[in-house]
Amino acid sequence: MQALYAQLLVGLINGSFYALLSLGLAVIFGMLNIINFAHGALYMMGAFCAYFLLNLLNIGYWPALILAPIAVGIFGMILERTMLQWLSGLDHLYGLLLTFGMALIIQGVFQNYFGSSGLPYSIPDALKGGMNLGFMYLPIYRGWVVIFSLVVCLATWYLIERTRLGANLRAATENPTLVRAFGINVPRMITLTYGLGVGLAALAGVLSAPINQVRPLMGADLIIVVFAVVVIGGMGSIMGSIVTGFALGVIEGLTKYFYPEASNTVVFVLMVLVLLVKPSGLTGRAN
Repeated sequence: MQALYAQLLVGLINGSFYALLSLGLAVIFGMLNIINFAHGALYMMGAFCAYFLLNLLNIGYWPALILAPIAVGIFGMILERTMLQWLSGLDHLYGLLLTFGMALIIQGVFQNYFGSSGLPYSIPDALKGGMNLGFMYLPIYRGWVVIFSLVVCLATWYLIERTRLGANLRAATENPTLVRAFGINVPRMITLTYGLGVGLAALAGVLSAPINQVRPLMGADLIIVVFAVVVIGGMGSIMGSIVTGFALGVIEGLTKYFYPEASNTVVFVLMVLVLLVKPSGLTGRAN
């Protein structure tokens, strides 16, 4: 049973990263209609930003949780202003190809300077050690990742679905001309939305750094699974991405325990089954 609980914990941790990354993708696609294939590279940049803050400026983990997403979010907003804004109104394929090219460039630059091996990033002192729950030993940092990711995901959902700012964002994507008539700067809102989605990816990178180390290809290993999560949950569905991310992480962990050979493909099998039954995803709306 301890092995089962350990795999469930691993599944919850992976699900936390899936949920944060797929939430960022859902925000960008739902608000901007851009399939952001550079998301994995920006997730990697978040981890590297935390690594640079620690080793170059001696800024530890806690400030990095705020500074790294802001820095990568600003980088993402620059990309949106200089390149992605020109794709407005065009077919999704153009955005996918552009962001895929951006991902290759970003990963190539980091791989050229840092190689493919992982760089260590230490767990903060306050989160070291673990707790004996009786039925399993829970590392404190891993428990923190799960809880913090869930809080951030729910806060993002509340911001977009339950606040005036979120209503303005949704209105700007549905009818930008009408929103401009109310004096709202639509291009600025779109840029900030892209920065928010990218910042969520960078935050996931900072959380992942002490667990998975900091590697130039850490995003490339994850992005295909995250896209499958978004498709299963429903493209652009905020809550669908959160629930599906955590659920698929747990399913993947259970599969590793009961049938390890299928653990790397179970997400894609589920994606095919869901698309056969409901092409718009579990919580997506049919066009």
